[in-house]
Amino acid sequence: MENLKNPENENEPWTHIEILEHKGIPINDIKKLQKSGFYTIESVAYSTKKKLLEIRGISETKAENIISEAIKLTPLGFCSAMDIYEFRKDLIHLTSGCEALDKILGGGIETGGITELFGEFRTGKTQLCHTLCVSCQLPLEKGGGGGKALYIDTESTFRPERIVSAAARFNLNGRDVLENIVFARAYNTDHQTELLKKAGDLMTRQRYALLIVDSATALYRTDYIGRGELASRQQHLAKFFRELQRLADNFGIAVVVTNQVIAQVDGSSSFVSEPKKPMGGHVVAHASQTRLCLKKGKGVNRICSIYDSPNLPNATCEFSITEAGIGNSVE
Repeated sequence: MENLKNPENENEPWTHIEILEHKGIPINDIKKLQKSGFYTIESVAYSTKKKLLEIRGISETKAENIISEAIKLTPLGFCSAMDIYEFRKDLIHLTSGCEALDKILGGGIETGGITELFGEFRTGKTQLCHTLCVSCQLPLEKGGGGGKALYIDTESTFRPERIVSAAARFNLNGRDVLENIVFARAYNTDHQTELLKKAGDLMTRQRYALLIVDSATALYRTDYIGRGELASRQQHLAKFFRELQRLADNFGIAVVVTNQVIAQVDGSSSFVSEPKKPMGGHVVAHASQTRLCLKKGKGVNRICSIYDSPNLPNATCEFSITEAGIGNSVE
């Protein structure tokens, strides 16, 4: 049993699930867990018995034993608020490429949580995602995360040539940067969720700093039609975001999702200044820690507003979209 910790960093806050073999869990059961997307001890400890029982070949007795052993290896009790305060002081932030945007975000995109970008078309959502795929590979002292990026594309908008341009701006080799971005195209909502299981496997093998889903909601607009499927859609969407949060918790990565907007068609739209709202309703609103609203500005400039955050005050700034990615606003 080797490489039970991240092979590139022994100090990562997760433990490989294969260590359960030393605790008396049969290797065949461990493989069943991995096939279902459980690659770390933490992912098992954070899960429910009901979830494990969905795996073929895992009985109630086995599920209880597996969870019991995982919990012994994972701190799930109370700690002091000071511990959390010190932990958050050391959180890594990924630079967006724009000084003003980094400033209102408290240093950049925060790791360990979900950041949502929503807005109309041509507001810079995808371009910001492309820039982050480059900046996350920078060393920590330069505003990066020192890790790879994983990109799930649901709208066929990923353009590697934009990555190469952004890499040159940060004085990085374009080919090396592209090699450090793992890409997958999602074709339906089930496939989109299945890709997260594979993402967990990849993250136990190498150091990742960022996971992008562009867009997290687009496929739900076509896979679930009408009010009759609204409840099913929201349940599926909630499970997807829970998996995203689990990856953020387990691996300390930054999760960035883009979201489309929809028009408000009820009578209240006549009395609000912005008749468009982000898709996903309360499910997405509660699942995302930081929500950023992007709007079109003058020329190449775009406007970013902090729509919701548990720790950041309401603020607005301008940034620009350039050939080399996101940059400071242009006068």
